[in-house]
Amino acid sequence: MEETAARRAADTLLAEHRANTRFKPFDRPNAPSTVSDAYDIQQHYVELLRAEHGDTIGYKVGLTSKPMQQFCGIDHPIAGVVLARRAHRSGATIKRADFGRLGLEFEIAVRLKSKVPATTSPMTAEQITPHIGGVCAAIELVDDRAADYTGLDVLALLADNSWNGGIVTSEWRSAWPDLESVLGKATRDGAAIGEGHGRDILGHPFNSVA
Repeated sequence: MEETAARRAADTLLAEHRANTRFKPFDRPNAPSTVSDAYDIQQHYVELLRAEHGDTIGYKVGLTSKPMQQFCGIDHPIAGVVLARRAHRSGATIKRADFGRLGLEFEIAVRLKSKVPATTSPMTAEQITPHIGGVCAAIELVDDRAADYTGLDVLALLADNSWNGGIVTSEWRSAWPDLESVLGKATRDGAAIGEGHGRDILGHPFNSVA
């Protein structure tokens, strides 16, 4: 994407977040027409965020399941950037007023200890395990800014840092069980609001709006 247009789109995103306006597609001529365009805008938008939220410390992966990809009209996952001051430890207080519309996605976070070689085919669990330094339970803070899901523009979503507003993590574990069989439970004020096995979190994320 032409850099000037990408920067204008990134400036627009920052202004919309600061004004807490509802998520909407970009106006022409700043709208991305390809996935590559959307990542160009995301890159400039994240650069603007770093002044307040710090450096890149990790990445989120979204739309990992086929049903969600079909719902959004895309055939592959998307990525966003996690910034240092948006990373919280278990017990943190998150202000709902800091988000347009806050959603919680229950995840498993992975810490890499070595560079993963590029491949043309998916890696197996056995191939990726030597590169993993730890895992932990995590909650992704998602800000969809009250998006209208009936006409969702996935390229605008991707440009908007794939809606990542931060992450909350538990203690990291360097050894872990078979995650597909682990049962997790989310509670609020002592009452359960959702539960699922690791296979649900890994393959079919479930969401809860706070």
